[in-house]
Amino acid sequence: MSKDPRNIWIDSFTEAERLLKEFAADPAQMKKCAEFANALVQTFKNGGNVFFCGNGGSHCDAMHAAEEFTGRFQKDRVAMGALALGDPSHVTCVSNDFGFDQVFARQLEGLGRKGDLLVTISTSGKSKNIANAIEVAKKKGIRTVALLGRDGGPQKDMADLNLIVPGKTSERVQEMHIKILHTAIEACERELY
Repeated sequence: MSKDPRNIWIDSFTEAERLLKEFAADPAQMKKCAEFANALVQTFKNGGNVFFCGNGGSHCDAMHAAEEFTGRFQKDRVAMGALALGDPSHVTCVSNDFGFDQVFARQLEGLGRKGDLLVTISTSGKSKNIANAIEVAKKKGIRTVALLGRDGGPQKDMADLNLIVPGKTSERVQEMHIKILHTAIEACERELY
């Protein structure tokens, strides 16, 4: 006899709820979340742009976050400067000519300016193309925020600010990343508009 399929849903939602409560109960992480929202606000107040990057599902989250700023989230307001690095033409060009490890770094090198903000999204903190983008950001005077998972990987020590979701699986970490992004966007809108 097969397991009741409803248990899959109950188990998944229960695990997600546990992780959300664990993260929210950590005062250090809540302080970092506030710092993240403040970094967004200050970037926009100073006329800077926010760049996002990630791979796979995290790239989808990067695109999602960027469009919430350039489009709308909860309020009708002016567009704010945000872009997810990694459009298809750029990715295929740079991957072919320089290697996949350079796809975000090359685009940030061309578009980023001192006073901008780079938000990286990685469940492992090990992606070389994201590490290279962080290095370019440092050279250009661009502040960096890393949304990470598990133990944070090497990128936890590279970024100016890191938010580490202690999830055991990529899907749980990604679910928390989108919650963190949405809440940061909400805080930014409330402060600015």
